[in-house]
Amino acid sequence: MTLQVDVFWSFRSPYSYLATPRLAEIAARYDVQVDIRAVYPLAVRVDGFFKRQDKRWPFYVGRDCFRTAQMLGMTFGPPRPDPIVMDLATGDVAKYQPHIRRLTHLGQAAVEAGAGLPFIVEVSKLIWGGQVQGWDQGEHLAQATARAGLDLAALEQVASTEAERLEAVIQSSHARLEAVGHWGVPTMVFQDEPFFGQDRLETLLWRMGQHGLAERR
Repeated sequence: MTLQVDVFWSFRSPYSYLATPRLAEIAARYDVQVDIRAVYPLAVRVDGFFKRQDKRWPFYVGRDCFRTAQMLGMTFGPPRPDPIVMDLATGDVAKYQPHIRRLTHLGQAAVEAGAGLPFIVEVSKLIWGGQVQGWDQGEHLAQATARAGLDLAALEQVASTEAERLEAVIQSSHARLEAVGHWGVPTMVFQDEPFFGQDRLETLLWRMGQHGLAERR
């Protein structure tokens, strides 16, 4: 029996990026349907989020992400540009957020086109892999989308003409994440049980194993 897991995931989350290759491996190896649910980051969802955090927190996250990437054999670097428009010194987040809105809408369109997981694999590597400056410029995003088996122009068309509907779907994912008892990303949800963080994938596999998780034949 094919199992199903929802993955609440953000393009601005370095931990989402770090989890993504293993999510792809799980989907390829096991008889499980991995459904991506693109959401906005907490900086957008929660007003004043960064103003309430300890000032040491971003520095720790950066350090932890670099070492986790090394452990996993992944490249990592700060995004250029940041998907969120904000003042890192003050924690002020701009009301107008062109990058994250575009990315999240494209991500939802990719899900609906049947390639949500390949899309986030390629685009998150583009943003967080530390190899590209100006991921939003030139052909970088189009090439990443092509590697996922999709056409960026087609996704952009959906994002433009169906923006209101896509936004409603994204907001419903926010509501679903809250309903299962969490707020952060990446959060994997299996049978209404949340597993938060890239370091909970083994726990998720263990739980699914209790429900008959099998390798693909």
